[in-house]
Amino acid sequence: MPAQFDINELHWLLDIVQSIDVGVVVMDREYRIEVWNSFMENHSGMSSDKVSRQTLFELFPEIEPNWFKKKVETAVMLGTRAFTIWEQRPNLVHFKSYQPITGLADEMYQNVTILPLRSATGKTDHVCLIIYDVTGVAINKRQLEAANQQLQELALRDGLTGLLNRRYWEQCLEREFARHMRYESPASLVIFDIDHFKRFNDTYGHQLGDEVIREVSRLTKLFARETDFAGRYGGEEFVVLLPDTELNGAAQFAERLRSAIERLQIEHGDELLKVTISLGVAEIRDSMINHTVLIEEADKALYQSKEGGRNRTTLAQTE
Repeated sequence: MPAQFDINELHWLLDIVQSIDVGVVVMDREYRIEVWNSFMENHSGMSSDKVSRQTLFELFPEIEPNWFKKKVETAVMLGTRAFTIWEQRPNLVHFKSYQPITGLADEMYQNVTILPLRSATGKTDHVCLIIYDVTGVAINKRQLEAANQQLQELALRDGLTGLLNRRYWEQCLEREFARHMRYESPASLVIFDIDHFKRFNDTYGHQLGDEVIREVSRLTKLFARETDFAGRYGGEEFVVLLPDTELNGAAQFAERLRSAIERLQIEHGDELLKVTISLGVAEIRDSMINHTVLIEEADKALYQSKEGGRNRTTLAQTE
């Protein structure tokens, strides 16, 4: 008669895995602990004698029993390994991270292999968990993803102001124009520039000129909604695309922004400098053949504000 499975026969294998930086846990089918290697002792703070015959769920209440049992029973039924990976579930058990990457992960990220163990009779009456510390890999991947996201964000924004660059806000305008043509949703465009900026630049220098542009940009971002697209047209000229906004609503936004910038004071030595802006506002209409017509109409309204004395808002004339 074939010899019955003896858990003691695994002990010589543990002599090998004790020196490997992975966790090894062997449980019976009631999830009671029978093998607990040095990795588990070191990271849990519990000796193998202390955890012996206790269930995994008693030791680690953070494990969701229904989910975990389903994973184990499926592995046992199919006779194959099952896995959990940190991208889907950061860890199975809450171990502190002692990686040299300090401050980036309080807890260990883990990959886990669930391995059914068959006895000599072919019956699966034990299950082995192999727990891998993948904190370094996880942190590096997340840092890379964050860096890529930051680079992508920087590629969409103007370096001086933090506003959307011209290429991107014009793409947004194209999409908004297409949305209007399909769903008849309103949208308006505000174009404005800083009055007498060249004279200001020539008098006080480009460094202070850049400061003026940054301050105007800051107020523009402050007044724009999360759903709006505020961008830099070029030089001292700016745009704000207002989705789901009719002409009158855009005019109110423009006036609030104009009034706020008019009250802006910029320190220069003993002086307090003031700036104003001129604005043009236009709304998408069905008769427009493309988004560039909207830009042209808003730009034309801006020119009328300049001709009319500056520091004012002009609405594009509708048909």
